[in-house]
Amino acid sequence: MSQKRILLADDDELLASLLNFRLKKGGYDVHHSADGKEVKEFLDKSMPDIIVSDIMMPYFSGIELIDHVRNTLSSKVPIIIISSAGNEENVLDAFQMGANDFISKPVSPSELLVRVARELNKA
Repeated sequence: MSQKRILLADDDELLASLLNFRLKKGGYDVHHSADGKEVKEFLDKSMPDIIVSDIMMPYFSGIELIDHVRNTLSSKVPIIIISSAGNEENVLDAFQMGANDFISKPVSPSELLVRVARELNKA
């Protein structure tokens, strides 16, 4: 069975490196993008098995990312949003746009691993 590919989109380098390490240790192939422009360029070339994205990123927000994946690329790839902006409005926006899950920061790497596995098992 081939390694599942994760796109990790977060401009917080410290958190991204922690999550990247944990996801790779969990057996996933992880591509990290630090801003929305990198995310869009990556997605226009290749579709991962799952996307884990922050809401607030330079150039292209997590909400715009969901819209791009669901409407422009017409993909049903699972999307997990992670955000320190975990207010009800952001959570609802993310789900209405087509996010599969939402985790408020600070994110537990172990919890993220469980949620990634759950979404991939559903897909």
